Amino acid sequence: MKAYYLKQYGKADTAFELREHPLHASVQPDEVRIQVEAFGLNYADVMARNKKYREAPPIPCVIGYEVVGTITEAGADIPKDHLGKRVVAFTRFGGYAQEVITKQYGYAVIGNMEAGKALALATQYVTAYYMVNVLTNILPGDKVLVHSAAGGVGTALIQLLKIRGAEVFAKSRSDKKKDYVLSQGADHFINYSKEDYTTQIRRILKEDRLDVSYNPIAGSTYKKDMSLLGSGGRIVLFGGAELSGTKWGIFSQLNFLRKMGLVIPVGLMMTSRNILGVNMLKIADNRPKVMALCLEAVVDLYQQGKIHPEIGSLYSHEQLGKAHTFLESGNSVGKIGIIW
Repeated sequence: MKAYYLKQYGKADTAFELREHPLHASVQPDEVRIQVEAFGLNYADVMARNKKYREAPPIPCVIGYEVVGTITEAGADIPKDHLGKRVVAFTRFGGYAQEVITKQYGYAVIGNMEAGKALALATQYVTAYYMVNVLTNILPGDKVLVHSAAGGVGTALIQLLKIRGAEVFAKSRSDKKKDYVLSQGADHFINYSKEDYTTQIRRILKEDRLDVSYNPIAGSTYKKDMSLLGSGGRIVLFGGAELSGTKWGIFSQLNFLRKMGLVIPVGLMMTSRNILGVNMLKIADNRPKVMALCLEAVVDLYQQGKIHPEIGSLYSHEQLGKAHTFLESGNSVGKIGIIW
């Protein structure tokens, strides 16, 4: 089979190369082999390409977290009727390939669901579901800030938060995305390129405070978000996008950390505020049944018509570099997928 290797760090149009990739000889009892029809892109892939994602394997390597395809071989522990089924599946890297092997907790049967929508359910919706329903247990009336609200995880967060009855503040840098995020259910649109977002949110909140912030940016936004939280408030950090595109190596990383400052645990206790970190790779490694629960839950919500994954752009595999560049630009909306 073939796979796209990340062969060098840097610009997307030169970072990847299509190469022959060895086939896995056989599956273990708790594994399935999947013939891949499409794979998804995530911002962590951009960070890996820019050598800013420490979990990524050393180059040359095959990255990628999710695929849609058909089970062509099943281990002894897999239900026999799953052979030949079309599924969405997680990969712990290796997704940019024509074939993958994954564990029994790492896939869900999807029938004839559109590939782009299914890809969004995997990483984006599972991440959002874990944060909303498992980690923070959102209550009706909670006031919640969603950064990068028009992206894949942002879209999923808005929809899942509205199911829970939250009041959603959707943050983006362009008015072009206003109609989109409001159509997803957001109650307030915050354009941070026009005015500091904390000023805008305080104007709406008046004397109130936020209950939760879902933040994939970190850096300078961390202190701002903490200043908006009230008692019992939580900031959920699930990325470091502010580091993307910086040019000064270790100096940029040190500045990134400086902007976030020091955390004094007793201060969190006294103010009853919380910092929660999310790395879904670690959840997948150490709590695979939680990942399976979340994946089954979002597939079920989709089948009930309660969530509506947005396909941003689907590219042919020859356009992988172009798709990466578009995702990195911050102008994408919804899920970006690659079709073999």
